[in-house]
Amino acid sequence: MITPDQIRTKSQRKYTSYLQTLVRNETFDRIVITGDKSYTKSSLQEFEREIRSILSQSKDKNVYGYSLDFQKVKTKYLGTQDLPTAIYFDTERDFLKYLDKEKEVKVFEQNIRKIIDELPELEEWIVQNPSKIIANEDKWEDLIKVCQYFLKNPSPRLYLRELPIKVHTKFIERNQGILKELLDLIISNYVNKEEKQFEKRFNLKYNEPQVRFKILDQEISKNYFQGLNDIAIPIRQFELLNLPLKRVLVVENKTTLYTTLTLPEMKNTIAIFGSGYSVNNLKNVQWLTNIELLYWGDIDVQGFEILSQFRSYFEQTQSILMDRETFDEFFENDAGTVSNVTTKLLLDEQEIELYDLIKSNNWRLEQEKIPLEYVRRYFET
Repeated sequence: MITPDQIRTKSQRKYTSYLQTLVRNETFDRIVITGDKSYTKSSLQEFEREIRSILSQSKDKNVYGYSLDFQKVKTKYLGTQDLPTAIYFDTERDFLKYLDKEKEVKVFEQNIRKIIDELPELEEWIVQNPSKIIANEDKWEDLIKVCQYFLKNPSPRLYLRELPIKVHTKFIERNQGILKELLDLIISNYVNKEEKQFEKRFNLKYNEPQVRFKILDQEISKNYFQGLNDIAIPIRQFELLNLPLKRVLVVENKTTLYTTLTLPEMKNTIAIFGSGYSVNNLKNVQWLTNIELLYWGDIDVQGFEILSQFRSYFEQTQSILMDRETFDEFFENDAGTVSNVTTKLLLDEQEIELYDLIKSNNWRLEQEKIPLEYVRRYFET
């Protein structure tokens, strides 16, 4: 026989569909809870206990709650007994008081009317997502303000905190999840759907990642940067650089970037701080496609995986100081970080051989552990 806990669980499952009827302005219809017509066959005492348990939370005992219909049934084991044949809520009040949802529904109705009045295009979204109306019940006034602004200004080209919307300065930042869903609907023709970052997706300014690079040619430093040789600029500015370069050295770690300034001068060359997997920031730098590219990373699985990633953007990339000879010379039995990468990497035969070796043993040789004199000799040859 169904238990009170099971009735409550099934009633809670009906709550979402009930909320949907409110959005559609449908009249309340009896809510029926499917029961279990089986019963305990062990003893009459146990059967009566089950019946009392169901009745204890019914409308008959509590003034509100579910109603029960009984029918006399001749049972095989317990003779003729009154068995519950229907469980239902006849009124909204019974249903909501039973679930303790009266206050929540009152606020829900106020919010959905407000949203539909101001943004009628969201009505079907509300039908599909009533729980999100409740989860954000104290935010809808400000959410509507943001949506209305974007309706009038679908391409603001401003920073988030510059937007002239009368909400808390951090409101949009803190509520990007729900706003993304709403804006995707109401300004769909202006959304950059391939972008995940909120600012890029909705035509806002954003803090671009910066590219830090060292100029290894004194003439370029003098002629283009007034003698400066350690520079960081936004990626979009870096994409527009027009320097007489023939070679670019990308290094994984910041310490190694400092090392590059102590190397012999390299004509028509700069060194870029790749910052690990952040090399993906460079993937749209078109002028790199026609330049000799050297990549110097740690001799560990991540170093080779980043090399492969960078090579997927620029196929001419060559690795340096990531070979078996260097590894054998300076490896100090340091442990690496386990990798779960299983896809085929863009590595040559020697790189794959070393990659497999260090992956199977979880080894690592960091760039910083290679002596400067060894590095200098490499670039002098």
